[in-house]
Amino acid sequence: MTGERGVSGPHPSVSACRVAVRHALADCELGTRVWVACSGGPDSLALAEAVSYAARKQGLLAGAIIVDHGLQADSAVVAERAAHEVRRAGIHTVHIERVIVGRKGGLEAAARDARYAALEARVVAEGGLDPLLLTGHTMDDQAETVLLALARGSGARTLAGIPARRGRIVRPFLTVRRKDTLAACQSLGLEPWHDPSNEVTDGPRRSALRTQVMPALVEVLGPGVVSGLARSAALLQADADELDRQARSAMGASVSTVRTDDWRCDMLAALPDAIRTRMLKMLAESRGAGPLTSTHVEALDTIVTRWKGQGAISLPGGYEARREYGRLVIGHPAQEERRP
Repeated sequence: MTGERGVSGPHPSVSACRVAVRHALADCELGTRVWVACSGGPDSLALAEAVSYAARKQGLLAGAIIVDHGLQADSAVVAERAAHEVRRAGIHTVHIERVIVGRKGGLEAAARDARYAALEARVVAEGGLDPLLLTGHTMDDQAETVLLALARGSGARTLAGIPARRGRIVRPFLTVRRKDTLAACQSLGLEPWHDPSNEVTDGPRRSALRTQVMPALVEVLGPGVVSGLARSAALLQADADELDRQARSAMGASVSTVRTDDWRCDMLAALPDAIRTRMLKMLAESRGAGPLTSTHVEALDTIVTRWKGQGAISLPGGYEARREYGRLVIGHPAQEERRP
């Protein structure tokens, strides 16, 4: 599967996908294992072909992992069809992972957790030096993520959207439009699976955003709205990274030398708001509480900066935070009872 069009070269959308992947993998060493997380949809199939192309050019070992969530009656058939198309795209090392999806945090979140756990387990099991896992998130996915974060009233970290890289996970297509992955598949003769839940207005919130809100925004603000939102996310990503770095630095200076689970409130209160709130989230989550929402962080900040004798506040995981003798103490009541 080359995607060539005689002497004129590949379709522009095929080229866009390949260039994005080659740029993302430019620093990989010879023989690096590069895995594609593939659903069989147009984004991940276009990614599979682009990775196959890059692997041949750069001496990489390409593979694909397909997760069967078992949430639809024909999910096994969809997974096998995806594997067939991935092989047609040029990747012949293909694994299908079947998972059981719970209900914790809602079906969508539970499916995502199960999917990433299965992907990570397979990557680790196959080994290799610093293997990478590539996903097919596009610029359109990024724009939708930013809009959802805006609707939730999230902070800069969430508004920064989907990171281009986090750990071993790489997302080359954040610079590629969804229409290009569709066009690439068509040009390459690949037959993607279209998830029906992405096209219904009464399905998941992201589906309604995709089918109703984004088309309306494009009609009113023009086609540049998608790239504009993605650009904003990239700028916020850099800002959020720097603020997180400063918060981690400040955290070391504020830790008590007597106990490892309390911090001086006067030192915390003296920090800039953007640093302090990030630091409070880091402190609580480093103790085991979390993940914290903006509501939890605001409550912690109230204890530090606007304390009026209020009692302990509850945090996720059974933890609590309280103020004692001018210090913020975060702990688990059951664990504290067992202390000598």
